[in-house]
Amino acid sequence: MFFLLRMGFWLTVVCVLLPSGGAKTTSPDAHIDATQAVSLASAAMSDARGFCDRQPDACVVGGKVAVAIGHKAEAGARTIYEFISTRLNEKPAPADTIARSDTKTDTTAKMVPVSATGAIGAASKGTLTPADLQPAWHAPVPLPPRREARANRPAA
Repeated sequence: MFFLLRMGFWLTVVCVLLPSGGAKTTSPDAHIDATQAVSLASAAMSDARGFCDRQPDACVVGGKVAVAIGHKAEAGARTIYEFISTRLNEKPAPADTIARSDTKTDTTAKMVPVSATGAIGAASKGTLTPADLQPAWHAPVPLPPRREARANRPAA
């Protein structure tokens, strides 16, 4: 929601600052100098400051709405933070870190015994058997035809 408000604000600023495209107005009301703009802005700010004096109920309700929106934003930020934290904690260690830790302790591969039911050790959650870990069979790649066969010449 706040993103939409920010986007609307910046689009308004860009639209105001874009050139008018050649349409020149000659009315004297359309020309405002810097001193008039500053005096109008200060008058608008003093009017906004006096709003709570004129409408105290609206200010109380507006304050409650602002507090409620703040609590919702805080809860949303907390949810996003917890989601990202759990995702980062679940991330496995990089392969090069694992390889380095294995080379420091033991250079031989560790064998995990397979039980009679085919499941790997109780501590492991893997369900693959050694037969499952073997690479799939691939047919041999055929060689290209010999030059003589391509040129329809008999072999010597």
